[in-house]
Amino acid sequence: MTLRFLRKSPGMNAYEQAPGTIAAEIENRLVAALSPARLVVTNDSAAHSGHTGDDGTGESHFSILIEAESLAGLSRLDRQRAVNRALGDLPGERVHAMAIRAGAPGEFS
Repeated sequence: MTLRFLRKSPGMNAYEQAPGTIAAEIENRLVAALSPARLVVTNDSAAHSGHTGDDGTGESHFSILIEAESLAGLSRLDRQRAVNRALGDLPGERVHAMAIRAGAPGEFS
């Protein structure tokens, strides 16, 4: 399994590891529910600083790339639903925006 936390650094193209509180919770919930072969959680909050939905915590906007065998054979909509189910109250309650790419292992090379 590949797990990686990324935060886009303001004004830089580089990425740094950033296991923030919400990022770690996203990872824990997805691992527990979907047993991913690959999981990348990217904190995009710095790019949205000062925008609507930015609560000042630095953990308001995330991108998720997840590959899990349990997502194989599901429609794109059902994959999104499975991820959202696993995340529970995070989207919309504690996270303003979340971009999700969900697929079967090897789908996103």
